[in-house]
Amino acid sequence: MVEDLPREGDVMEEDMSIFGYGRADVEKRIGHVSQVGGLRPFTLSDGRANGVRGVDFRTTTGLDFTVLLDRAMDISEARYKGMSLCWRSAAGDANPAFYDSRWIEWLWTFFGGLNTTCGLTQTGGPNTDQGEALGLHGRVSAAPAERVSVREEWESDHLALEVSGVVREARLFGPELEMHRTIRARSDRAGFSVRDRIVNIGARPSPLMLLYHINLGFPLLDDGAEMILPSTKVVARDERARAEQERWAEIIGPATGYEERVYAHTMEADADGIVTYGLINRRLNIGVQVQYRKQELPFFTEWKMFGDREYVLGLEPANSPAIGREALREKGQLVELGVGEATDAGFEVNVVEGKQELDRLVENASARR
Repeated sequence: MVEDLPREGDVMEEDMSIFGYGRADVEKRIGHVSQVGGLRPFTLSDGRANGVRGVDFRTTTGLDFTVLLDRAMDISEARYKGMSLCWRSAAGDANPAFYDSRWIEWLWTFFGGLNTTCGLTQTGGPNTDQGEALGLHGRVSAAPAERVSVREEWESDHLALEVSGVVREARLFGPELEMHRTIRARSDRAGFSVRDRIVNIGARPSPLMLLYHINLGFPLLDDGAEMILPSTKVVARDERARAEQERWAEIIGPATGYEERVYAHTMEADADGIVTYGLINRRLNIGVQVQYRKQELPFFTEWKMFGDREYVLGLEPANSPAIGREALREKGQLVELGVGEATDAGFEVNVVEGKQELDRLVENASARR
């Protein structure tokens, strides 16, 4: 739920209301609850997206976002007062039938969006682990959800919006994992949470690799925007990134011929074990704040891709380094989930607006660097 994480120094007020009214007064003023937010299931019908089920979340704060049920319940779009918060790939939304597990073919169905889930048994570049060929970032993002539940109901004076379902990654003689995902928002808040419980329902231990590919884009991402990371250590992936390591936080406008830079960060948590990071744009007076539990997601990758039409900042918490399963196994760092075992992870997103709240986000992150 949106209140799932400790709220120390949070930007949101605890006692919110819908346009200044509680539930009883609101209901006297509306004919249908959709006037004050809600959920709208749909099915896409055009092009490569034909047949994809989704749910739109709509709030009274100006935050609206789309969950694609047939794409691991990932968040393909998010807008605040009409302004996109995320980057969208040229691939667009695509039916999972177009997914190709080979090499980097994953990119043909990578829509970007506010979040694409990577895993559940492979993240990072293509590799071969114990004779199994593994493509970029694994299979789960192309898995449709099952046992989907949509809930829209009043909780005291607040309209709660919730979608849950089960996403499976399973095969004979291999991993059998279920990801039980719940996405929750409130109609009076500009935020939402994603909570996952991953369960090994199979007959053997399974590798577990999980990365939340959170993709921020224009107009929030622009020349002069500020990346807010409580990072205490930075490691560049390659020579190109190493040459600019001192400028890992620098954000520039789109550059023709730009090649991606990737950095691994050690992130500092607060006293409650919560990592808070974000991206702010003072010209627009808007920012996005993301929070997660470091115990659940101890690793973090920064992906800077500032090319023409490929202008995106990926800020990605994970349960393991995004270096591929083969390399993790060789280093003795591969996480495994035992038979019948379960683990929890997730993140929370809030829109930050106004100079005072932007300054607070910066100060909270700076105090932990």
